[in-house]
Parts: sequence; C-alpha cells; structure tokens
Amino acid sequence: MTWSAAQYLKFEEERTRPVWDLVARVPVSDARRAADIGCGPGNSTEVLRARYPHAQIVGIDSSADMIAAARKRLPDVAFEVADIETWQGAGFDVILANAVIQWIPDHEALLPRLMAKLSLGGALALQTPDNLDEPSHALMRKVAAEGPWAATLAGAAGARAPRHAADWYFRLLRGRAERVDIWRTTYFHPLAGAAAVVEWVKGTGLRPFLDPLAPGEREAYLACYQAEIAAAYPAEPDGVVLLPFPRLFIVATR
Repeated sequence: MTWSAAQYLKFEEERTRPVWDLVARVPVSDARRAADIGCGPGNSTEVLRARYPHAQIVGIDSSADMIAAARKRLPDVAFEVADIETWQGAGFDVILANAVIQWIPDHEALLPRLMAKLSLGGALALQTPDNLDEPSHALMRKVAAEGPWAATLAGAAGARAPRHAADWYFRLLRGRAERVDIWRTTYFHPLAGAAAVVEWVKGTGLRPFLDPLAPGEREAYLACYQAEIAAAYPAEPDGVVLLPFPRLFIVATR
C-alpha cells in the first residue's frame, strides 16, 4: 500500500490524542532505550520523547514517505525504513506500537515476539483502531462490493489483519507479562461534514480500497462512498459531523 504523511497529518491532533492517553499509562518511569514501531510521520515518536526525554529512541516504519517526514520533524531521533515483522531490535525498556498492528498478520506470533524484545520490567504499549463495524468502515466494503470495481477490490478488506477481542489479547499476553492493562475508548471527533470524514479515512483505512483503482475509478468510488457517509453520519445544523472512533489499548509489562 502507499502511505502519505501529508494526508495522515491532516488530522494530526485527533490522531495523536490516543498516543498521549496510551503513553501516560506506561508504568516505566525512566526508559534508557525506547522504540516507536510503525512511527508514521513522527507524531507518536514526539510523544514518546516527551515522556522519556533522556532515552535513546529509534523509530521504524515501512513507508519511506513517513520516515522522511519523521526525520524532518525530529532530526535528533534515529529513524529507519523497516518492516516490523522482520525487525531485529531488542533490549528496549518501552516499545510503542500505535495504530499499526491492524496492518500486520498473525498477532499470536507478533505480540510474543515484541514482548521478547523488552528488557525485564519493560513495557509494550499498543493501540489499535477497533472500528471495523463502524459505518465509516462497513461502507468501504459495501461500496467496494456493489460497484463496477467489485472484482478489482475483492481482496481489499483482507489487507487489514483479523481483529481479536480484548480477552483474546489478555489471554495471549498474561503468561508473558507481569501485568496486562487493557481498555477501550471511543473518541467522538467533530469534523467539517462528510467530506472531512472521507479525508480522514483516505489517510489510513481507505488505502487498500483506493490503491488498486485507476484515477477515474478512484474518484467514482470516493463519490459513492461520500454519499453513503453523508447518509450514515447526519450533519448538525452548522454542518458538523460527529465521528465516533473506538480504539483498543494494551500495556503489557514484562
């Protein structure tokens, strides 16, 4: 998939708020080494550095565009283009994985592998969108299946890894962690109409549906999708739409 730092950062404040909420719950008081995996354009890394200003921090992401933006934002942090599945780092006091594991398969193997990269007493802090049943995402699949692009987009929904419930993650991690803290929060974001909702998801969830389409098809798909979004999220009299966005948080301390 292609990723755009500029598109992602159109809603930087809203995307970064969950990172602050997550990092605030990490029980490690003084980290020497920390990693931000799936760091994107560096907004989450900035939060990690604010919490641990003296730590040696590394940020990784599979997107060269995201890493270029992160390096510009935080020139004193080491960033590298790398895949989380094959990443060789180890010995970290904190590993932050914000809004990234939904794109990585086989969580049953991934999370224990990340836990093994922690020092004793270290913490894995992750947050993942839990919104596949929300209209914003259900309508992506509906429009994909009903349009002339149905065959092209037949596998688009599979780009996201299978979702698991909170108790599944708890059972997976409890034997590998001293403490597992899990919670779910729904944020309600006031946005400037249906078009703004579409702009939001164009930076993340819509990528698997847009990337395979030719430019003309892409515009047609977006027009159909926006019409569905406008019906699903009625605007207030001033045009504002309230977008519910549920997210699942986990802090596992080794």
